[in-house]
Amino acid sequence: MKNLIAPIVLTLALVIHHSSFAQDGFKPLFNGNDLSGWDGNSELWSVIDGCIVGKTTGPEQLAYNQFLIWRGGVVKNFELRAMVKQDGNNTGIQYRSRELPEVGKWSVGGYQCDIHPTPANNAMVYGEKAGGILVQNGQSMIIDPDGMQWLVAKHAPVAVDVAQWHEYRIIAQGNHIVHKIDGKTTIELRDFDEKTRSREGVLAFQIHRGPAMTVQIKDVMLKELPDGGFSAFDKATLPEGTIPLDKQKGKPKLNEKPKGEGKGKGEGKGKAKQQPKVETPAKKTAAPEKASASVVPADRMKWLWSDSPSPNEVAEVNVADIESRKASPTSLMPVGLVNTMNPSELMDLTAYILSAGDRKHRMFRP
Repeated sequence: MKNLIAPIVLTLALVIHHSSFAQDGFKPLFNGNDLSGWDGNSELWSVIDGCIVGKTTGPEQLAYNQFLIWRGGVVKNFELRAMVKQDGNNTGIQYRSRELPEVGKWSVGGYQCDIHPTPANNAMVYGEKAGGILVQNGQSMIIDPDGMQWLVAKHAPVAVDVAQWHEYRIIAQGNHIVHKIDGKTTIELRDFDEKTRSREGVLAFQIHRGPAMTVQIKDVMLKELPDGGFSAFDKATLPEGTIPLDKQKGKPKLNEKPKGEGKGKGEGKGKAKQQPKVETPAKKTAAPEKASASVVPADRMKWLWSDSPSPNEVAEVNVADIESRKASPTSLMPVGLVNTMNPSELMDLTAYILSAGDRKHRMFRP
């Protein structure tokens, strides 16, 4: 009887679990037994112990990122919940995305809820073949109709061990998108750029080319939300302190002041954040070598500190206190990523570096 009771208890628990979600309008997208309703490379995806498992063996296995695509329809306004853990490299959940047959079979591009060991990147909004990093963990962002990013608010990133089970939640209602880990909000995005945003598209899970990785997924639940929710952009309603960012670089835009900041020294509201002390023989303070970006108002600079406990935390430095500026000796590119790039991607990267990210540079001219 003992061997019979255990499976019955487990089955009842699963029935109760899914029934509670069904009462809230959720439906399961994975049956726990096989990949019915899903489409992907059978060499990469399988079902083991009631979980979807995606696995790669190393950098030479894949020429591009591949995806396990849900074939039950497209997602528009929705809430998705899934339990995920991954080891090695990174993975993600695509939504409102499109298939890219020109890249290869099972290639997908669009909004992605990234699942990444780096806290700032975990549960961020990444544009897979659609703009790169859009909003990082710990940020609330607005993208205006011209594609400019506006940093509305920030908080400490929600930090978890991605090698353990966590619930990832995506809520998309019109142009308002929210990501959560274990119920804690990681990002909030309002996307007003009609040229690049997506209203609907496929749902998929990612296998990332490069270093060997394993991702496990279970309890995939989807709830459809009412249509609508696409509001109009009004710059006048941006909160005070909103910072304009360069969408292509993810940096504060040069020669722009935060909304509501005064033109003269000391006119902006609130006090500037105190900077880390730098030991120098001179009275003036050297600009931080690890600053990853800057904005240049009339009398001070703003920096995004790469070594801050809170990634992308904006700090202020008075121009009068800066003795020198040095480029960071540390690359933000993950170790080994270059080795996974194909010739075309290496050419794009080289052009980007030589042009300093300027799309009008001659490097990008046909």
